[in-house]
Amino acid sequence: MINKTLIKDRLVLLDNYLDALRSLASLPKNAFMSDKRNAAATESFLRRSLEAIFDIGRHILAKSGRMDMAAEYKAIAKGLEDIGVVDTALSEKLVQMAGYRNRLVHMYGIISDEELYDIITTELGDIREFIAAIKEYIN
Repeated sequence: MINKTLIKDRLVLLDNYLDALRSLASLPKNAFMSDKRNAAATESFLRRSLEAIFDIGRHILAKSGRMDMAAEYKAIAKGLEDIGVVDTALSEKLVQMAGYRNRLVHMYGIISDEELYDIITTELGDIREFIAAIKEYIN
């Protein structure tokens, strides 16, 4: 059985991380780029957001009897589509997020501050879409 409390707790964390990312995204680009702490905070909040997303997905798949799909991040994205939690378009975005999560964790040295700024100013809608899909699924 899906633990709705666990999922809701992760969604609260995700909302908090999104608030922090929105705050950083509201900075003018030159202000964001002038302080290295902004990129470091962005990287941390973005990585934490992606971890929360895939923790939620892993839990749903494991409790749905799809443990085979819960081992790898990209498989989690496809598994959530397979069981009807997310649509194909969001699943494809989640696959991209999984790849980006791996870059953040393993190749953080090649991610530029400008790339991080571009992501938080243009791509946070995907995370909001995921939150909405999960809320709909658990209700």
